Amino acid sequence: MRWGAFLLLVLTAATGAARAQDAEEDLVTSLSSNTVSIQSNFTGTEIVIFGQAAPVNHQPDTPGGYELAIVVEGPPQDITTRRKGRFLGLWVNRDAERFQNVPSFYAVASTGNISELGSSRLLDELGIGLNHINLAVSGSSNVALSDRDDFRRAFVRLRREMGLYSEQPTDIRFLTDTMFRTNIPLPANIPVGDYEVKSFLFHDSELISRTEQTLQVAKIGFEQLSFELAQNYSLVYGIIAVALAIFTGWLAGVIFRKD
Repeated sequence: MRWGAFLLLVLTAATGAARAQDAEEDLVTSLSSNTVSIQSNFTGTEIVIFGQAAPVNHQPDTPGGYELAIVVEGPPQDITTRRKGRFLGLWVNRDAERFQNVPSFYAVASTGNISELGSSRLLDELGIGLNHINLAVSGSSNVALSDRDDFRRAFVRLRREMGLYSEQPTDIRFLTDTMFRTNIPLPANIPVGDYEVKSFLFHDSELISRTEQTLQVAKIGFEQLSFELAQNYSLVYGIIAVALAIFTGWLAGVIFRKD
């Protein structure tokens, strides 16, 4: 009896492990390009994210069906949002809220309404949706608690207007019962750095599988040289910029000088 119970326990554990491994393999994703190169004529682009959710038979009208969400996050930054107020008849910056380690770029696409993918707690934990991004504020903030929601909404609105934050519900298209794709636009003012591309597969409002990939956005050529000089050798960059300005002014004077 003891050996029989032991063998049953081993068989159950092996079956559970196999199911867990299969669940992790249910979702496979890939990018149209792992690198986005920025040159002087860069006006924006888009990346295509495609993959397979097998053996998922996507039925969007079926309650408790499978749903997908794809999130693209840029490198974290500290960003300050300011609110103007009247002072001596002039509009000036008064209050300010500093958000720490927030995504410099954020885009999410999904097969359905984001709020219906899972519980609010789960979406907060995974950071899926503009209403569920963790926007931590600095400890030295002097903004009243009652005003912080206003600053958060203003921050998200301004980032959306700049094209750096976006939400695209129902924008993941299934090409077959299991294969899908979506396009994520990247604006011309996109920050450089390493981006995280996260894909999530839900069933019955529960997360059953996820994948993560890296996308690199980098300047190349003269733009990369200028960027590195400005970031790492600011004094040299300033001297070169002043010298070029003086030389350009002198050259223009020579060319347009009247005899």
